[in-house]
Amino acid sequence: MSKASKIVDMMYENDRFSQWLGIERVLIEEGRAILKMTIRKEMLNGFDIAHGGIVFSFADSALAFSSNSFGKKSVSIEASTNWLKPLYENDVLIAESTLRSISNKQGVFDIEVKRGEEVVALFRGVTYRTSKDWIEE
Repeated sequence: MSKASKIVDMMYENDRFSQWLGIERVLIEEGRAILKMTIRKEMLNGFDIAHGGIVFSFADSALAFSSNSFGKKSVSIEASTNWLKPLYENDVLIAESTLRSISNKQGVFDIEVKRGEEVVALFRGVTYRTSKDWIEE
């Protein structure tokens, strides 16, 4: 198991919200995460579509996992989302986080959320990289 996978396993074990979302980890690599989840009835708003916060949170989990995968404890300091398509109960989503830029103190990641081949949301997150390590070397 890679160091990145070990870190994300440790994070997920204590991340009750990602667990509640039903997030599955499809791929974890240094600087990259692919996650999967299904929209459930309790995630719908008054219009019978997925609440925007659900999609934001799904992408935010992809940001958290990919930004921490390098080994430094990292937290988000800025994030934005573009919701492109409505989502419905039983829709299966894939979020893929891709590193755009990294320095000693910050990381920038783009997350694309898809339903099948259709892009349904775009998310950009900026993280602050602390000096604290996840795993002592």
